[in-house]
Amino acid sequence: MISNSRGPETLRSAVAAIKCKSGSVEEAAKFGDVVFLAIPFSNYRSIPAQALAGKIVVDANNYYPDRDGLIPELDSGEATTSELTAAHLKDSRIVKAFNAIMANDLEKDGRPRGSKDRRALPMAGDDKAAKAVVTQLMDEFGFDVVDAGELSEGWRFERARPAYCVPFKRAELAEVLAGTTRQSRTAEYSWRK
Repeated sequence: MISNSRGPETLRSAVAAIKCKSGSVEEAAKFGDVVFLAIPFSNYRSIPAQALAGKIVVDANNYYPDRDGLIPELDSGEATTSELTAAHLKDSRIVKAFNAIMANDLEKDGRPRGSKDRRALPMAGDDKAAKAVVTQLMDEFGFDVVDAGELSEGWRFERARPAYCVPFKRAELAEVLAGTTRQSRTAEYSWRK
């Protein structure tokens, strides 16, 4: 089931294309055991926390100050987008994943396990069981996984970091994530080449 803030009736073409259901935000939150969150980050407090209690929430959000406004906790490095999301969804099991890949690449870059050109994606989270479920999903979608650690390490692959939306294989991605510091930045929108 998919949803957006404008209502299910605005999703007719997407429903037909991907052969799924549409519903209200509340209905979509209650629908599955694993829920993907991909919204403008500034709206994260509008997500119905109670409807997501106990569920795995895959946080694919990114903070774009020009769209979301300035968020001091993020600008100072005091918190990550997923830590703020987790504080709001305190009864959910948050895993940061699928934020460091462009939507077009999700469709075209997936490969069967064992493929020499299989792309790897980063992930972070505090719940090992939830990360195992998300790892399985990522594998089924055709991607290897590099676990960056706890949610507090999710900054390593947020917007404008060296691993953000760059196609790497597993060993390359692990090396880039390990070498990323708080000062490591890429040029804004360089990932849209």
